[in-house]
Amino acid sequence: MCESKEKTFFKLMHGSAKEEASKEAKIRAKEKRNRLSLLLQKSEFHEEPKARRSALLTGTTRVCPEEAMRWGESFDKLLSHKDGLEIFTQFLRTEFSEENIEFWMACEDFKKSKDPQQMILKAKAIYEKFIQNDAPQEVNLDFHTKELILKSITQPTLHSFDAAQSRVYQLMEQDSYTRFLKSDMYADLTEGKPQRPSNLRRRSRSFTYNEFKDVKSDVSIWF
Repeated sequence: MCESKEKTFFKLMHGSAKEEASKEAKIRAKEKRNRLSLLLQKSEFHEEPKARRSALLTGTTRVCPEEAMRWGESFDKLLSHKDGLEIFTQFLRTEFSEENIEFWMACEDFKKSKDPQQMILKAKAIYEKFIQNDAPQEVNLDFHTKELILKSITQPTLHSFDAAQSRVYQLMEQDSYTRFLKSDMYADLTEGKPQRPSNLRRRSRSFTYNEFKDVKSDVSIWF
C-alpha cells in the first residue's frame, strides 16, 4: 500500500514538473517574440518631418472638407490617400485595434518585394508579429488561413498573405470604417474643424515603407 502511494506521489510530482517546464518554455518563447518585435519596430515619429510630427501630436493636421467627404464614398478611397490612411490609423489607436491596419500595410509592402531572400525575411517577420498564436500584434484570422501561411513561410510568394490581408480588410471595412464615419474625428474633418487633441500612443510601424531595403540575409536576427 505504501509503495503504491509513493508511486502515485512521484507521478504527481513528475507531472507537475513537466507542466511547469512547459509553462516556462511558453513564457520564454513569448519573450523571444516580443524582443524580436522591439528590434524590428521603428517609430514613425523618427522619420516624419518635424512639422508633420507636431501636427500629428497636437491633432492639427489639416485636410480639406471636400477630400474628407470623398473618404466616405469607399474604404478604398480612404486607404489610398496618405492623410486618410494616417487619420484612420489614429482612429484605430483610440480603439486599440491598430494591429489590423499595421498588418494590412505590412502586406502591401511585402507585395513590393523583389529579392527572394528579402521576401523570406519579411514573410517570417510578418508571421511572427501578426499571425502566429500569441503574436505581439496578433490579428483575428481563422485556423485554416493561419495554417496555409505557415506552410508557405519558408518559400513564400508575393500572394502568400493575400487571403489574410483580404480578411482583415473586410473586418476593417465592415466594422472600424463604419464607426470611423460616425466618429467626431471624421465629422470635424468634413466640417473643416481642427482635429481634437487625443492621447496618441507611440506608433510602431511594422515592415512598411521599404524599411527592409537594407536588411541583411542573416537568419540569426530571428533568435
